[in-house]
Amino acid sequence: MNEILEKVDLAEGIKLIKIKNQLIAQKAQPGQFVVVRLKETSERIPLTLQDFNREVGTISIVFQEVGKSTKELGLMKVSDTILDVVGPLGKSTEIEKFGNVICIGGGVGTPEIYPIARALKNKGNHVISIIGARSKNLLIMEKEMRDVSDEIYITTDDGTYGQKGFVTDVLDGILKKNKKIKRVLAVGPVVMMKAVSEMTKPYKIKTLVSLNPIMLDATGMCGVCRVEVGGETKFACVDGPEFDGHLVNYELLIQRLSTYIKEEKESMDMFMKSHKGRN
Repeated sequence: MNEILEKVDLAEGIKLIKIKNQLIAQKAQPGQFVVVRLKETSERIPLTLQDFNREVGTISIVFQEVGKSTKELGLMKVSDTILDVVGPLGKSTEIEKFGNVICIGGGVGTPEIYPIARALKNKGNHVISIIGARSKNLLIMEKEMRDVSDEIYITTDDGTYGQKGFVTDVLDGILKKNKKIKRVLAVGPVVMMKAVSEMTKPYKIKTLVSLNPIMLDATGMCGVCRVEVGGETKFACVDGPEFDGHLVNYELLIQRLSTYIKEEKESMDMFMKSHKGRN
């Protein structure tokens, strides 16, 4: 169990790994996540499920190498075994036939929105997808998203592919056309999800965002992943990770996400120094 069966480089520093885990594959639903621990002394890393195959008993996760632990995960090879993979965790996305829905993925949020878009499409919704990245070379999962979308729009910050600008530029145009959008779901950088929520609020369109606060035990016991939603404290691990985007206190979330930036950089520098010349 937890053997790495496949590893794919999606873009610079962004990888997909497919893991053998029959138990999680049988129970997983769109919107849920797992927590992985590479070895006994490793930290616990929460990662959203990109895909799952119940028939063959596999799950897939996508991650960006931004710190010591994700860099270490990225160095693992096919046939290696991850010590712990715990899940599925969190509440799954509500999948119903709503009508016209918009699924927005920014950066590594695209793999996370993919199973949600697929499930909504299979339920009979008209799925409009907007995916964005800083540049063409960082855009991932375009084909997969096209396959599960009725309409798809692509943006890049620098204009190297698709429409130059941000996903919110496309969203603004769609909303102004009054397509009777029933629901918007967004996964990506906090600033992007905040901007999406602010844009849909005047239209009173239910908007769900997937939050990624610092997380430890992922069972609701430690309280590390607390977020403020509608003036109340919620735990992303058990109450989320999806929340009403119009009620999230984004400023507090951004503040908490920056708590350990210094320590994370120091840890990454030490790890890279110790692995210099290897692989």
